[in-house]
Amino acid sequence: MTQQIYDRVSVLSRSDMMQIHEASMDILGRVGVAFNSDEALEIFKTNGFKVDGKTVFMAEKDVQQALASVPSHFILIARNPKRSVSVDANSLVTAPGYGAPYVITPAGDRRKGTLQDYQNFCKLIHTSKHIDVTGYLMVEPSDRPSKLAYLDMMLSNILLCDKPFMCSTATKQAVEDSLAMTAIVFGGKHKIQDRPVVIGLINSRSPLQFGQEMAGSLIALAHGGQPSVITSVIMAGLSGPVNLAGALALQNAEILAGLTLSQLVRAGTPVVYGSASAPVDMKTGALAIGAPELSIIIAATTQMARFYKLPSRCGGGLTDAHLPDAQAALESTFSLLAAVRSGANFILHACGILSSYMSMSYAKFLLDEEALAMIKRMMVPLEVSDDTLNLGAIKAVGIGGQFLTQPKTIELCWSEFFVPEIMKRKNYPKWQDGGSKRIDEIAADVALRRLSEYRKPDVDSSVASRLSEFVAQRKQAVM
Repeated sequence: MTQQIYDRVSVLSRSDMMQIHEASMDILGRVGVAFNSDEALEIFKTNGFKVDGKTVFMAEKDVQQALASVPSHFILIARNPKRSVSVDANSLVTAPGYGAPYVITPAGDRRKGTLQDYQNFCKLIHTSKHIDVTGYLMVEPSDRPSKLAYLDMMLSNILLCDKPFMCSTATKQAVEDSLAMTAIVFGGKHKIQDRPVVIGLINSRSPLQFGQEMAGSLIALAHGGQPSVITSVIMAGLSGPVNLAGALALQNAEILAGLTLSQLVRAGTPVVYGSASAPVDMKTGALAIGAPELSIIIAATTQMARFYKLPSRCGGGLTDAHLPDAQAALESTFSLLAAVRSGANFILHACGILSSYMSMSYAKFLLDEEALAMIKRMMVPLEVSDDTLNLGAIKAVGIGGQFLTQPKTIELCWSEFFVPEIMKRKNYPKWQDGGSKRIDEIAADVALRRLSEYRKPDVDSSVASRLSEFVAQRKQAVM
């Protein structure tokens, strides 16, 4: 779904944003960005950029020209048109966790993810009221060859859920195969050119690099007219400055460098301005995605995106905890609330993440959904009108009366207030009678029920057959 953002947290002044911009321009002009891709380097050379070895230097005028061609909004089209979403400065589009190799079981054990786990998360996304986009790599399927697994994941994305989906960007070939599969769904390549039907995640390699595969994937997406979420993942204090302002300037430079390449390939290609940056825990050297500084980075990132009139991407329910416990609840709610209230337009990792991106959890997925639902309710503006003031009822009840039997209470008793699905409000004896279950146990039960009640969305049998044939042929070719 798409929802209007009504309040925004600001940590930067206009002067601050201009100073970060100018610092980024200085970095791009004097230090440059390394592109470990001959194809990318040739594109820059052809367009008159200064290139020294693998380092590309960018003048502000070239960056501004690229920014001018990026659309401020686009519609991400779903297989089911009713589930298409708008990605723009006022949208709130959510996607699940991404990139976890492990699954945390209800018993608290960690095991490697499987294709069945991946498919289960596709099913949970399809039945979710609060996740808008089927992600990619929600969990790595260890029971499939790594160089082929993307084909099974893409097939699952398309057949098990009818929402918009993300594609594999592991390699340029994976992007091209993803686009070919998407073209089968939408009636041919000519039907999807410059029509956003899939979106891919592109990560820079901080500081100031783009790997060969990421650059190739970015180029392939732009050639196909498909949007990229260009994301900087700075570890402040390790791969970026320890000062958050410096980290933001470096992050900004990397994002703008990737954006410039995308527009050189195909002007008008949609880009989402993304951040997964966070501080380093100086005791362990690990990325601390549960830290309060993450929320500051989220707020600043959304402001910089608006500065450039671009939609923004930030993280959501992020935590360093290994179980869906109190730490996970605190950290995830803070980061998710920060993303929504700051006006992030595309929230990746909205549900399910544990262990600093390393694990997914069925229970945590459901709990994050509930937190997202509550935050959305908090964001709805309070309506003040003659009807909502309800002075007639106040006068009728008078002093010392009750409002339970008033017509307005009866009319709105099931719709006015948020009704949780997971959180329970039973008294202590009733909670005991229900098995004295912790909230994560309840969430795990709800996840199992959702999966058991799942019904596969309709898809044309010829399309499903052609997709399966394509996957089989590509597997044979790769092997």
